[in-house]
Amino acid sequence: MSSNSKHSGTNNIGKDTDKSPIPPKGGNKISWIYWGVLLFILLFPFFNKNISGSKEIGWAEFEESLLSQNAIEKIVVVNKEIAQIYLKKNLQDNPELKEDTEGLLSSSSGPHYYITIGSVESFENKLQRAQDDAGLFEKIDVRYENRTDWGIILSWVLPLVFFIFIWMFLIQRMGGGKGGNPLFNFGKSTAKLSEKGGTKSKVTFNDIAGLKEAKAEVMEVVDFLKNPEDYTRLGAKIPKGVMLVGPPGTGKTLMAKAVAGEAQVPFFSMSGSEFVEMFVGVGASRVRDLFKQAKTKAPSIIFIDEIDAVGRSRGKINAFQANDERESTLNQLLTELDGFGDNTGVIVLAATNRPDVLDKALLRPGRFDRHIYLELPNQSERTEIFKVHIRPLKLAKNVDIDVLAKLSPGFSGADIANICNEAALMAARKKKNEVEQEDFMAARDRVIVGMERKSKIISPKEKEIVAYHEAGHAVASWHLKHVDSLVKVSIIPRGKSLGAAWYLPEERQIVTKSQFIDQMCASLGGRAAEEIVFNEISSGALDDLEKVTKQAYTMVSYYGLDEEIGPISFYDSTGDNERLLGKPYSEEMAKQIDHEVHDLVISAYERTKNLLVQHRDELENLAQLLLKKEVVDKNDLEKLLGKRSHQVLEGDNKKPSETNLLVDYFNIEKNKVK
Repeated sequence: MSSNSKHSGTNNIGKDTDKSPIPPKGGNKISWIYWGVLLFILLFPFFNKNISGSKEIGWAEFEESLLSQNAIEKIVVVNKEIAQIYLKKNLQDNPELKEDTEGLLSSSSGPHYYITIGSVESFENKLQRAQDDAGLFEKIDVRYENRTDWGIILSWVLPLVFFIFIWMFLIQRMGGGKGGNPLFNFGKSTAKLSEKGGTKSKVTFNDIAGLKEAKAEVMEVVDFLKNPEDYTRLGAKIPKGVMLVGPPGTGKTLMAKAVAGEAQVPFFSMSGSEFVEMFVGVGASRVRDLFKQAKTKAPSIIFIDEIDAVGRSRGKINAFQANDERESTLNQLLTELDGFGDNTGVIVLAATNRPDVLDKALLRPGRFDRHIYLELPNQSERTEIFKVHIRPLKLAKNVDIDVLAKLSPGFSGADIANICNEAALMAARKKKNEVEQEDFMAARDRVIVGMERKSKIISPKEKEIVAYHEAGHAVASWHLKHVDSLVKVSIIPRGKSLGAAWYLPEERQIVTKSQFIDQMCASLGGRAAEEIVFNEISSGALDDLEKVTKQAYTMVSYYGLDEEIGPISFYDSTGDNERLLGKPYSEEMAKQIDHEVHDLVISAYERTKNLLVQHRDELENLAQLLLKKEVVDKNDLEKLLGKRSHQVLEGDNKKPSETNLLVDYFNIEKNKVK
């Protein structure tokens, strides 16, 4: 249905409601901690070296420089690995030794040098021999100590701390605030919460045009939540679930937005595809979390859009899969809707345009008690929808909404919204100050058939073929009783088509056999005209042949309109036959269906050829007029072909202005695209 098209020219800058949330103070301090840790780790190798002033020497230097001069006061063996050498105080000022012992954080008390030893016994033996060779009578004091080497420990711990800080930094950046880290919340529900006093939908029931019956049922659910005592005093129970079903663009999601805007209770909304993840069990976990949140805020409403993403029927096709994530998610959803657990105060709204693929257990009463069908709008509903979508537009006085509604049978609310937007864009492109009626008609042309491509170069021969092709459609449909009224024929390329014919279709609920056959004949008029005039056929009738073939099979195998096959239908409304590898009928029946379809199409084609042969002059005149003008409207058609003996339009009941608009600007449904 229609969407919210309220226009507001007010400037909201400076209002409190539009201010962005102020981030908490002190957030940058954490980043400074990370930088400080990183800087310390980068500088740690320099501190890890012996910055106290001691210098590592070899055994040869130890003997020649220190031991021979009797400069050693004592040696301290640390952890049986390093021998720290302390010099005598009277020799610490020696220029040669002082230069070696000076350094960052050097100390006069030492140690001044150190030697890495292999083992204590080897070191003691070498030291004893060196003292004997040097002739030292005063033995060097050797001590042994066990110390904790913080440098080694930090060399292991700091890298680990560094990676932990980096991991925390990344988690904080990915978490994005209050919601926490998504890596640890992938099993949590991602539903958006709308509630009173917080973020709330701006769409109300006043923004929904048409669908009076569907809107009344949904409004009753909202009213139950607002005034439950009016219903419970009589023993009534609130419906647990409401399923919105309808073609695309009819307003299912818009209806849910209106519920969110009108309800005075928390409203959780999410898409069915958000339950499905690559991790097994995530979907079921999110279902549990969603209902857990809803129960804590009960009474509340849950809306699941496109529920067919997780609610597909569980059948034999899934038996070949070891563990289907969608099936486990559906099982959890069924349990939450109506299982052993109490689900009081939570109403579930769901929307889908494919109810045939949903599991039967999901649709039963007790889970979804109400099924609300949103159909394509009728003429009066389309008038209301147009009024909603033209609110923000600056309209000219010649715009007639009633005529626009009459010229748009079969349009959904989304189609009408697109037409209104395209009309405004076209008017702006032409530098107009107002959107006029012709802009709406041109927008309808562009949306349905495509933009005019006058620059597309086609050869004169091809253009002649297209002209006779379209003339064949026009003449055949003009003289057939049950074909919709022809309004305009064009050979201007639009989109992928080289020509098109526009009709005003009736809003029928049922179609008779004679109407089917006349429509097939009109669709075959282009190909028949090519064969009659050029004695040759082209590939331009591909779309026509596809349409006619599908229509013939539908008549024979679905609607039971064939005399030979009889009143038998192989149509499967449940969709169960889609899982079958074969057809739901025998090979003999398949041959018979193919035979009847072939006879039906051939008879319709021969009938069309005979009709065009009878009106060959009209065919020639119309084709030549198309080659000259490229677009032929209803006035020209009536001059060439005369008044239709079987008029489909309700011309007698229309106002003169509406009739003129129909003649001049009508463009509603593409019937032929080549």
